[in-house]
Amino acid sequence: MLYLTFDDGPHPGFTPKVLQILRRHHAKATFFVLGAEAAKRPDLVEQTRAAGHHIGNHTWDHPMLTKLPAAKMRQEIFSGVKSKCFRPPFRDTNPAVEATAKANHQRQVLWDVDTKDWKKPGATAIEHAILAGAYPGAIVLLHDGGGNRTQTVIALERAMTKLQRKGYTFRALPC
Repeated sequence: MLYLTFDDGPHPGFTPKVLQILRRHHAKATFFVLGAEAAKRPDLVEQTRAAGHHIGNHTWDHPMLTKLPAAKMRQEIFSGVKSKCFRPPFRDTNPAVEATAKANHQRQVLWDVDTKDWKKPGATAIEHAILAGAYPGAIVLLHDGGGNRTQTVIALERAMTKLQRKGYTFRALPC
């Protein structure tokens, strides 16, 4: 089993494509959405939930939390979507960030496999990162928002097909 996670959405063009791939592979995933993007596209958040995927909080608008004054950090976390899970942008965390998430009744969730798809290294490189990093129970970081995610979409389809042949299934985190 792998946990596929998608950050920075929802995106009107790429989130539906990711959802279509997940549906085709009978897979569930977790989407760590930005509050600002979710507020613009509540229908897409609900569509994601309705398909059986889980939604996590990725702050309101993706700041470096450890660089913010405590009140602003709290505002960023508390303004994000309601969820049991929280993912700090850039993996920028410390005990104060984790405690603030906990005060918001959210556990901090990081990742085991960084595909670096945000660098847009090409679909083959993203696919390789997913396949090379896969192990039972791993949390894989991908993105459905924050820019053009065409490479991610292509890599996701290829990697899921290969991983399913190896017996992997894909589940949502308990968020």
